[in-house]
Amino acid sequence: MPEGQKDLIAENRILRIIMVIRGKKVILDSDLAELYGVETRRLNEQVRRNIEKFPKDFMFQLTKEEFDNLKSQIATSSSGWGGRRKPPLVFTEHGALQAANMLNSAQANKMSVFIVRTFVRLREMVLTNEKLAREVEQLERRMSDHDEILIELVQEIRKLIEAPIPEGKKRSIGFIGSDKRKKK
Repeated sequence: MPEGQKDLIAENRILRIIMVIRGKKVILDSDLAELYGVETRRLNEQVRRNIEKFPKDFMFQLTKEEFDNLKSQIATSSSGWGGRRKPPLVFTEHGALQAANMLNSAQANKMSVFIVRTFVRLREMVLTNEKLAREVEQLERRMSDHDEILIELVQEIRKLIEAPIPEGKKRSIGFIGSDKRKKK
């Protein structure tokens, strides 16, 4: 498989695991550990040992309610069957990069590049959508101006249609050629 295609597959895979929680784009610790080629518990151990490197805007732990909501949205195993026993940690773009630096493995370093590229791509998509929304709004404003003009035009046409016919004159229907006009 060509290198460019592998890169695209990696970025698309990362794009699917990024979620928005508390208004931030984040990656679950289990997904990040898988990308970095380590066990989730190993990643979390390293994070806890170096907690000063992870401020709240880099990483945070989900509340029980957030975790329950997450379990209802995606397939995660229950704690009774060997699954998670406490809410996961989630990492922002900066936290994912910090974790890769902390782990210092070849796979973590390689995947962190894809993660950063994917977050950048997401930001570009958001900016494009905001620009598109502004353009649609401008178009709607211009259309409303056209609507007002069309309404005035229809009102004028109605006035012409409803205008009284002077006594003794018939309203002609159809097109009158120039040679018939001269005969009158």
